[in-house]
Amino acid sequence: MQSIIKKIAIGAVLALGAATAFAAAPDPVVGTWKLNVAKSTFSPGPALKAQTRTYTESDKGITLTTVTTTAAGKESTATLTFKYDSKPSPTTGNPDFDTVAVTRVDDLTVTSVQAKAGVTVGTGKRSTSKDGKTLTFAQKGTRADGVKYDDVLVYDRK
Repeated sequence: MQSIIKKIAIGAVLALGAATAFAAAPDPVVGTWKLNVAKSTFSPGPALKAQTRTYTESDKGITLTTVTTTAAGKESTATLTFKYDSKPSPTTGNPDFDTVAVTRVDDLTVTSVQAKAGVTVGTGKRSTSKDGKTLTFAQKGTRADGVKYDDVLVYDRK
């Protein structure tokens, strides 16, 4: 009887350890990503000079901080904290949209819907490579100035 109880206890400890390890697996997007301008496409353009995306994880969800330098040299910072629940989350610092709703497709892919004052103005698809070294963000929509865009941004992990 003692042997059976001991085996059950050991099994429970191993199962708990495996569940904890699985639950603690970080989101593959967490980290800092630098725009690879040469691999990216901007339509209609012009290309950005630079952009860095930093993703951090907390109890509130994933926080994305984007620091962008435009072709004209103007720098801006936008921030968004979201969960993969398809619900709109407020964003600051971006004139083109004020909320983003993010949905997980699989472990490496998410889709997003950007809105301004409740009206959809853009969509995106973010993919992280299996080796974790490349992030691709394809986005299309209409900017606040009325210009339509269809960009594919490629980032390298820093």
